[in-house]
Amino acid sequence: MIEIHDTGEHGILELKMTPPVTDADYRDTLMPALDAALTRGDRLRLLAIVEAQPSDFTLGAMVQDARAGLKHWRGFDRVALVTDDRVVRMAVGGFSVFMPCPVSTFPMQEADAARRWLRESLGTIQQEDLGGGTLQVRLRGKVDGAAYEDAIGDLDSFFAAHEQVRLLIDLRDFDGWQGLDALRDHFYLVRGHAKRVQRAAIVGDAGWQEMAVQVGKRAFGIDAKYFAAADMAKAQAWLAG
Repeated sequence: MIEIHDTGEHGILELKMTPPVTDADYRDTLMPALDAALTRGDRLRLLAIVEAQPSDFTLGAMVQDARAGLKHWRGFDRVALVTDDRVVRMAVGGFSVFMPCPVSTFPMQEADAARRWLRESLGTIQQEDLGGGTLQVRLRGKVDGAAYEDAIGDLDSFFAAHEQVRLLIDLRDFDGWQGLDALRDHFYLVRGHAKRVQRAAIVGDAGWQEMAVQVGKRAFGIDAKYFAAADMAKAQAWLAG
């Protein structure tokens, strides 16, 4: 069964899937709701609360699911998936970088956090000149290619004004990249300025970030070190040393 809930907010659609989920649910409930929202010109933010497991979807429902995704591929502004099925969360999270809009997954107990995330603005890249050729770069949220376009001018100007640069990269509120264009722009910036970076301290709270630092050190020859989120002061001290 698919239930559509009216949130009372323009551009936000909330749905709930409970077993069994059939092709009729897509045809008679979900597709008309999506079509109605998108014909108004909305870029839709979708909250999907999925209590059903993959085995609860009929074959027809799976086919309809694929068709819905292809038909409305460019119509979504953001998608939040709420489910306790860890396999589904991992699969969606892994493929989210290929999707044309930000996608995030949440367990059932964090449904309200998913709703807040839908209402938030997209990711940003913030820069602050700390003096002495040191620049703090803070990535927040899920960063897309537009965020890099907004940041590149200021970053280029800073490097142009300093022979050697020390970077404090704050990833404590970073949720990853949205889309391959953002990932491409990230590596473009790193490669373009790597030779001018004297030292880089990366502060974060995710295991993959520490691994990425090690890969970056080898790929770009940067003197870089990873610090846990609680060790910001240590990162600043190491950067200044």
